[in-house]
Amino acid sequence: MSYICVNGKILKAKNPVLYANNRGFRYSDGLFETMKVVNRKIPLGSYHFERLFNGLELLGIKLPGLVTDALLEAQILDLCRQNSTSELSRVRLTVYAGNGDLINKNDEAGYIIESDSLFKTRDIINNEGLVIGVCPDIRKSIDKLSNIKSLNFLPYTMGAKYANENGLDDSIILNSEERVADTTIANLFLINGNQIITPALAEGCVGGVMRRYLVEKMRDQEIDVKETRVTVSDVENADEIFLTNAVRGIRWVGRMGEKEYQNKIGKDIFERFVKTIPGWFC
Repeated sequence: MSYICVNGKILKAKNPVLYANNRGFRYSDGLFETMKVVNRKIPLGSYHFERLFNGLELLGIKLPGLVTDALLEAQILDLCRQNSTSELSRVRLTVYAGNGDLINKNDEAGYIIESDSLFKTRDIINNEGLVIGVCPDIRKSIDKLSNIKSLNFLPYTMGAKYANENGLDDSIILNSEERVADTTIANLFLINGNQIITPALAEGCVGGVMRRYLVEKMRDQEIDVKETRVTVSDVENADEIFLTNAVRGIRWVGRMGEKEYQNKIGKDIFERFVKTIPGWFC
C-alpha cells in the first residue's frame, strides 16, 4: 500500500495523519467498513454504505455535508487506481469523530481509506475446512452498539489472538449470555438437516453485509433460514457450519474440537448465492 486517502486527499501511506487527541484513537469513537473491490466496482456496495451511514447516525457522527456514498465510492476507486489494486482489492474505510477530549469535540468527523491487494479467489468454496474453537475468556455485550463495526474491536482482537495462539483459523465470540454472537471476522451459520440457523442481531453479532445478503436471498427462494439464539452445544451438534464476510464470501468449517462437519448444503449455497453476486470474481 503506497497511498491512503484522508478526507478526500491522496497522501503517501507513511505520512502521519492523526493528532494525539483524535477521538477514534483515544475513545474508539468511530466505525469502519471493510469491502472488496473487483475490477473497479464494489460488490454489495449499497449494503456497505447503508450500514455505514446508519452506524454514523447511531453514533451521532456527522461527516461534512458534501461527503455522500457516491463521493466515497469514487474516492475508494481512485485510491485503488493509485495503489494499482483496481483489479482486486481489500478496502478499509474508517470514520472517526474528529479531535477533542471526552466531553468536547473540536473538529468535524474525518475518514481514512486504505486499500491492499488481494489474491485472486477461485470460483469454488474452500476445499480444506477451517478449524475453529470458542474463545474462553471474552464476552461481547448486547446493546444497541453491538451490530455496528465499531472502532472498539477489542473482543475480536482478543479472539483473534486466542485463535493464533491455539493454531485455529478463527474463534467463536460468545455474548454476555454465554451464547454465540459471531467469530472474530465473520458471521456464523449452522445447518441441521435442511434448516439453516444464524445468531439473531439481538444476540449481539455484527450486522454483516454478506450475512444480510444471504438471509434475504435465501428467504426469497423460500429456504428455511432462522435467526435465533445459538448455543455452543448447537454448534457442536450441527451437521455443517459456514462463516461469512464481505471479502471472503463463504468459508466452510471442517472441524471444531473433535467434531467434524460436512460441506454439502453450504457448497450449494455458495454456488447459488455467492458465486452469482454481480462482479464478485475477477
